Amino acid sequence: MANDARILALNESLALPGGVQIVEGNGGLPKIQIHTASAESEIYLHGAQVTAWKPAGADEVLFVSEKSHWEDGRAIRGGIPVCFPWFRAKADDPKAPAHGFVRTREWKLEALTEEPGGSICAYLSTESDATTRRWWPFEFRLEYRITVGGLLTLELRLKNTGQSALRFEEALHTYFNVGDVERVKVRGLDGAAYLDNRDGNRRRTQTGDLQLSAQTDNAFSGTSGPVGIVDEVLGRTLRTEKRNSGSTIVWNPWRDGAVSMSDFEADEWRRMLCVEGGNILDSAVLLEPQEAHTLTVEISTATKQVQ
Repeated sequence: MANDARILALNESLALPGGVQIVEGNGGLPKIQIHTASAESEIYLHGAQVTAWKPAGADEVLFVSEKSHWEDGRAIRGGIPVCFPWFRAKADDPKAPAHGFVRTREWKLEALTEEPGGSICAYLSTESDATTRRWWPFEFRLEYRITVGGLLTLELRLKNTGQSALRFEEALHTYFNVGDVERVKVRGLDGAAYLDNRDGNRRRTQTGDLQLSAQTDNAFSGTSGPVGIVDEVLGRTLRTEKRNSGSTIVWNPWRDGAVSMSDFEADEWRRMLCVEGGNILDSAVLLEPQEAHTLTVEISTATKQVQ
């Protein structure tokens, strides 16, 4: 009942007429439900996580595991998790949560607005408190602007609100829905250097399009141009463009990794591929007190291939 009252209060103050409301999602977690002429989408307040985006006339772009956990303190497997302030395991604390702590906490929904052209913008925030200081002793405010329409635009802004400099990693860990991961090509990384996390972070260089044939966890550096997932099965290209991002991460657990994950069906690896913008490893961001940094990722889908 308490959750019903909270959702009702959010709707009374923030819902928009014509298909934008807050509803109870999986596990009773509140989510923003968007249904407009240009797109359908779902955004959970838990982790500020986009879990669905379907532009008008297109298939679903994002993948979410059928075995995902939907509960406070646990990550949602799929969609677009926000990784911050570290990526993968925390280097100096193996007990810290993987990919940071903001993807497993509820964010505050600040506003919902309709933009010119009919896109819907959701504005969410989270900030440092006693819980975050347990893992990371810095003061910050993190703001996330998600614009849903024919494009999906993600703007993650961090402000250092403390008195000392801080260094952080970040990524918008996008799980894309694909027809068959063995029949897609990742285009736009030709000539880029990367660290292969499946081989002790050995440095390699990509040649041509990337085609996966085994478990993959590659962190590409110095990548600022668009990257496309060319999907011959679904007949489309999923295109990612980004700003203020020096890293592109490509990940798929393959069958051997999937079977070890409790929140992942054994055969779901074939229907997903993570290709994400961020700043990790050598591209980690240093912010002085009161400085701010914004990572922007724009996702689009088309039947035409990225050149």
